[in-house]
Amino acid sequence: MSNRINWKKAFLQAVAVGLILCLGLTFFLGGFILANYDNLGRLLRVVHLIDSQYLDETPRLKLVDGAIEGMVSSLDPYSSFQDAEENKVLMNSIKGTFGGIGVHISTADPTQLVIMRPIKGSPAERAGIEAGDIILKIDDTDVSTISQDKAVAILRGEPGTKVTIGIYRPKTKEDLSVNLIRDHISVPTVEGMSLPGRPEIAVIDISSFTIQTGDELERVFKDLHIDKYKGFILDLRFNYGGEVNAAIKVASLLVPEGDIVHIVNRNNDIDTKKSTAAFINKPFVILTNEYSASSAEIVAGAVKDYGSGTLVGTKTFGKGVVQTVFPLDNNTSVRLTTDKYLTPKRNDIHQKGIEPDVHVELKEGEKPTILPTEPKYDSQLTKAVEVLIQKI
Repeated sequence: MSNRINWKKAFLQAVAVGLILCLGLTFFLGGFILANYDNLGRLLRVVHLIDSQYLDETPRLKLVDGAIEGMVSSLDPYSSFQDAEENKVLMNSIKGTFGGIGVHISTADPTQLVIMRPIKGSPAERAGIEAGDIILKIDDTDVSTISQDKAVAILRGEPGTKVTIGIYRPKTKEDLSVNLIRDHISVPTVEGMSLPGRPEIAVIDISSFTIQTGDELERVFKDLHIDKYKGFILDLRFNYGGEVNAAIKVASLLVPEGDIVHIVNRNNDIDTKKSTAAFINKPFVILTNEYSASSAEIVAGAVKDYGSGTLVGTKTFGKGVVQTVFPLDNNTSVRLTTDKYLTPKRNDIHQKGIEPDVHVELKEGEKPTILPTEPKYDSQLTKAVEVLIQKI
């Protein structure tokens, strides 16, 4: 009998708790709806109008995706919604492998499709596409009418498929149309060699930051036998950034042990990232320009704060915010700006950039010599060599 009474008592308590929760939820939702009545009513009316008046039948999923994309893109230039195709492109970019034409696209300015550089051996390089070219059209699509993520998704595709791009070349003021066939693209983000004409100096280029970049730089140091060089030049020009943890590891190799970057969230909580690798204690110069952004600026900012190397070139882009990718259903995702970062000395570089220690601009029409094959250097690389020789 006592067990039955206890069971009834427990049942009644559970019902009471359930009623309280339901009542609380009702009040909460009611308050939310009342507080947002006009906005929700407007949204529902638009959905009704599309259902009843729009010329073509539109799947509800398309409307939902469009609403999400509109909400997220209204936040800032770097937050975005990725549909299944775009999300696949994003994940492959982080991993460093994809099918496409083989170009690095700047994400520093989301309103344009600026080519940072063609990937060596890629269809784009073979077709003569150059750093600084701006893509205006992909097949019949005007890229100004779509997001940067959508444009990159269209550029990429199955190897063997054809694509035609219309580009504008600012340095010659030309409009060009280029026919390409997509290929398998495996992107090494770090390449290094002896500088032609200066065998005592190594030159290393980091084109972007993927999850492998820190390990790649360690491998390049090892393959080059970096100890045999008197110093090295690290080229971060046209590097639009990428994976933050990779930048932390790269910076760890370039500064003494200590703080690398401070990540600050919406509540002003600070997560300080410290060195994760052994410092390469050797004279070096870092090349930067106005397209060096995001993770590239984490590296440049740490080096400048510690004074472990010298920055040569022009002021960096000034992207001091961090995006986080949140997976959704149907293989979609949203990328939201969730944090900002500060340099080791807590400098906020967002929309300000990082000034180089030695300011040098390329001459008008001068092509950057990244990993040059002969002892002819652009103005910035020439100055980097001069500065490094003084240090060694």
